[in-house]
Amino acid sequence: MTAAPLTLVTPEEHPFAQFVRILGKGKRGARDLTRDEARAAMGMLLDGSVEETQLGAFLMLLRHKEENAEELAGFTEAVRERLDAPAIAVDLDWPTYAGKKRHLPWYLLAAKCLAGQGLRIYLHGGGAHTAGRLYSEQLLEALNIPLCRDWAAVAHALDQQHLAFHPLVDWMPRLQRMIDLRNTLGLRSPIHSLARILNPLQARCGLQSIFHPGYQEQHREASRLLGDTALVIKGEGGEIEINPDARSHLFGATAGVSWDEEWAPLSPLRHVKPEQLDPAQLQVVWRGDVDDAYGLLAVQATMALALRGLGVSQEEAFARAAEYWSARDRSI
Repeated sequence: MTAAPLTLVTPEEHPFAQFVRILGKGKRGARDLTRDEARAAMGMLLDGSVEETQLGAFLMLLRHKEENAEELAGFTEAVRERLDAPAIAVDLDWPTYAGKKRHLPWYLLAAKCLAGQGLRIYLHGGGAHTAGRLYSEQLLEALNIPLCRDWAAVAHALDQQHLAFHPLVDWMPRLQRMIDLRNTLGLRSPIHSLARILNPLQARCGLQSIFHPGYQEQHREASRLLGDTALVIKGEGGEIEINPDARSHLFGATAGVSWDEEWAPLSPLRHVKPEQLDPAQLQVVWRGDVDDAYGLLAVQATMALALRGLGVSQEEAFARAAEYWSARDRSI
């Protein structure tokens, strides 16, 4: 066997190594990334200028440390700098990345109903990446929600139906690749959280659902730093959906100002969780063939949430949501 050659010249350090070192230098040496460092690091990730080992190390170190508002803002800026999106008017940016496992995705009916009233809603998601969950992508055809694979299709769908679903893989594939590492790394990376803040078309309001406590405030602050209007909640199952059985805290950012609002539960008693999720229930409830007490409350409260994000008062938002639901086109 031929012996391996000796390394006699010290190799140069990879340019991305500095960012791994910042996060991983131990309890005393590690620190947060600055906003500029975060933008530069994400830029290299998106440009494919890192090794696979660096990508995994960076994502897991960031996950362990927990990303902050400055980092989220810097990451978002790097993504936006690389977007090749035309100017498309959007009222609501509606990210849907978590999937549902306890209740049906009632938020899809909320978005569909709001679109029927002329609000332009841009849905985007990252595919069915976790077993045992029901994802938006799996229900688009059944609910007649346009699946758009490029920006031209998005613009057309928004003009025709005021509603479009655009997979992340089609407009930022490297981010999708990072999300897909979930089953390789064994943990969700911070990209699952980042995707919710991107608001790629700069909608009038970006809705965000962040499940883990404490992250809601970081996302609200990141949106404020970016100059976005945003509304962040701990949505049911991690999706943008009000749980009518629970108290909801709204974390808002408007014109550079942060605000908070508390919504009381809509039901005095908790509803019984369904034994299994039957997507056909969404269709029959939309058509009015079946009443679903939990679903109807969730749909109308989620519509009210979206309207609140657009500046409508809470009382008026709930009144409009009820009117919109009554006036919906019941055909699928």
